[in-house]
Amino acid sequence: MEAVLILLLLVAVVVAFAIRNKNTSEAPPPAQIVPINTRNTPKPFDRRTAEPAQEVLRGSAYVVDGDTVTIKKTQIRLFGVDAPELNHPHGKKAKWALVSMCKGQTIRAEIVAKDDHGRAVGKCYLPDGKDLSAEMVKLGLAIDWPKFSGGQYRALETSDARKKMWLADARQKGRMHVWEKFEASQKARNRSEKPDVS
Repeated sequence: MEAVLILLLLVAVVVAFAIRNKNTSEAPPPAQIVPINTRNTPKPFDRRTAEPAQEVLRGSAYVVDGDTVTIKKTQIRLFGVDAPELNHPHGKKAKWALVSMCKGQTIRAEIVAKDDHGRAVGKCYLPDGKDLSAEMVKLGLAIDWPKFSGGQYRALETSDARKKMWLADARQKGRMHVWEKFEASQKARNRSEKPDVS
């Protein structure tokens, strides 16, 4: 009985080995020869020069202020420019100019980074291809932020832009004491304007 079991086990091993050899010895089908069009052949991947894939959002834009919009629940800071805050001189004018440009338009936003506040930073375009950052600078309601743009929008600035947006200019130059002094004076002014209800 033991001899029969050993013989069956030996036969099973030989059959399994034969099947395995048959499957691995079959030659793969011949490769198809496909002509290479060298003009359309992508370049090989190079980690040093590769850029991350960009997220692109399209839709109506809700304007937060002169350099921030929301598209599909994503808040996006306009790339490379700085517009005045709403409570700063020309802040409301900047917001309404951006509202006017975006109203009824489908905006395309190419997300390129995240800022220090976790907002997406994007290059935003009107349907005709106009860059919203460039348009705001041309209107004199935003200034180039060379630290982020590489100076891309500086030539588009109006002659009085940095004078009008002196607080944004001060922030860019690291003079936050100017900014803080303005904010403190705004708070004091707001407190003095509130009626005494006692």
